[in-house]
Amino acid sequence: MELAIILMMLLIVVAIGALKLSDNGLSFPFKRKATLLSQTENQFFSMIEQAVGNKYRILCRVRLSEVICLRQNTDKKTAKSALLKANSKQLDFVLCNREDMSPVMAIDLVNNQTKDGYKSQRDWYVSSALDAARVPHLRIKAKNGYTLAEIRDCIEAKMAPTKRKQPQPVVQGSKNPDNPIANKPKRPIRSSRPIAA
Repeated sequence: MELAIILMMLLIVVAIGALKLSDNGLSFPFKRKATLLSQTENQFFSMIEQAVGNKYRILCRVRLSEVICLRQNTDKKTAKSALLKANSKQLDFVLCNREDMSPVMAIDLVNNQTKDGYKSQRDWYVSSALDAARVPHLRIKAKNGYTLAEIRDCIEAKMAPTKRKQPQPVVQGSKNPDNPIANKPKRPIRSSRPIAA
């Protein structure tokens, strides 16, 4: 009887040990970062805040896919690869309209100190995607000594083309995805004159 109790207890201890060893558990090996932004980013953030005033809201470290979206009628294969790339790209700052939080401009800090510096090489995918979505993309070299006027002038110069009237397609009804009448069916134009026999 005592042997059965000892074996039962031993079996329970072994079972608990096996559960502990096999349990991946909910281990979260994380700790809070000291700051969200680097010292340079933080200084630049405060400069942007002062330069734009209350005109825009500023968001930090925004994924590209949160600023742009796919156009209608994009085939599935192209859409999937475009979204994967856009999800992996990140913008340093995004200026948004205060009322509706629509993106107005993307800003990236560039560190050209070394060949492998932070965003030293232009990311053509990011630039092209933002151009296609008509979101201005400003790249500013990270350095000390910027004045508020310089930052404000850079932002306004990059936004100047968007304040003009939206461009119209050269040929009305062409396959321009931004033209709302481009994909409507067209009927042939017939002359009111009788056809000569």
